[in-house]
Amino acid sequence: MAKEIAGQIKLQIKGGAANPSPPVGPALGSKGINIMEFCKQFNARTQERAGKVLPVVITYYSDKTFDFVVKTPPVAIQLLEAAKVKGGSAEPNRKKVASVSWDQIKTIAQEKMVDLNCFTLESAMTMVAGTARSMGITVTGEFPVNN
Repeated sequence: MAKEIAGQIKLQIKGGAANPSPPVGPALGSKGINIMEFCKQFNARTQERAGKVLPVVITYYSDKTFDFVVKTPPVAIQLLEAAKVKGGSAEPNRKKVASVSWDQIKTIAQEKMVDLNCFTLESAMTMVAGTARSMGITVTGEFPVNN
């Protein structure tokens, strides 16, 4: 028989660095979830991606058990790593902070494809390029068209 889902929690935690301090502790503790058990499982599952910010969706059940799904890092963080800058522009339409190539956009889109709501790589690339534009990062070169 299936367990009754009590709710979901969405957090962004650095890989291999979950600990009971905020934001993890209060978010899980208020729902009655075993905080240390989550931290142990999360850190074990994300050892190879240590230091990267990873979104996680925690589904908790009425009997206080839980499951969680670790997603790929956010596009904005991947763009900052690719452009080697600390943050986006405060005025992205006027001040550009960096530039990335379409090849870098393609690799980010391929990695993020499982979490995006699009069907083709080209549409995923335009989504990633749109995020870059809103951060003040210019995309250099011509858009690669597959004919």
